[in-house]
Amino acid sequence: MVILRYVVVSFLMVSVQGCITESIYNPSNGDIVFHTSRSSQSLAIQRATGSRYSHMGIVYLEEGEPFVFEAVEPVKVTPLDQWVSRGENGHFVVKRLSNASAALTPEAMKRLQEVGEEFRGKHYDLYFEWSDDRIYCSELVWKMYKRALDIEVGEVQTMAEFDLSSPAVKDKLAERWGGNPPLDEKVISPAAVFASNLLVEVYRN
Repeated sequence: MVILRYVVVSFLMVSVQGCITESIYNPSNGDIVFHTSRSSQSLAIQRATGSRYSHMGIVYLEEGEPFVFEAVEPVKVTPLDQWVSRGENGHFVVKRLSNASAALTPEAMKRLQEVGEEFRGKHYDLYFEWSDDRIYCSELVWKMYKRALDIEVGEVQTMAEFDLSSPAVKDKLAERWGGNPPLDEKVISPAAVFASNLLVEVYRN
């Protein structure tokens, strides 16, 4: 089984920040989850951003059960265990606002979800545009936190700031933009959210 009723038990592990990561994941509203997607664009995202993680979403608790609100095709809610099983080797990492107990009140979470509802059902954005017409995974989470709570979980960059030299990246650039991507397009990557100093790691398996 990928997750035993969403509580995963393992040895205590040390996170990349050098802090102790809890061995049992107790899902909380607003958590941000990361994994390595097995999609066709995953390797290109990893190479361009220098990150292991290429997909992410935000945790919702519905009647006590954890789900992931995510931008795939289309934007939707996925049970946490199904979301984890889609990633490589069932590995995932969870981050949380460092001041979550104060910032993510029931009222704040309601606002966060209300913003999220504006995107539900929208198509996935293969071109990583900053408009709301279509949306990609990290853009969804970033815009939800920004618009609902005025919190920026990660630094927005331009496409020109990524490493576009890898063959995997070049192949995707050729496929989607004929090799000439809009280098001044604003982009928020999973790597940038993962690196946000407003977040702390609370679990990895």
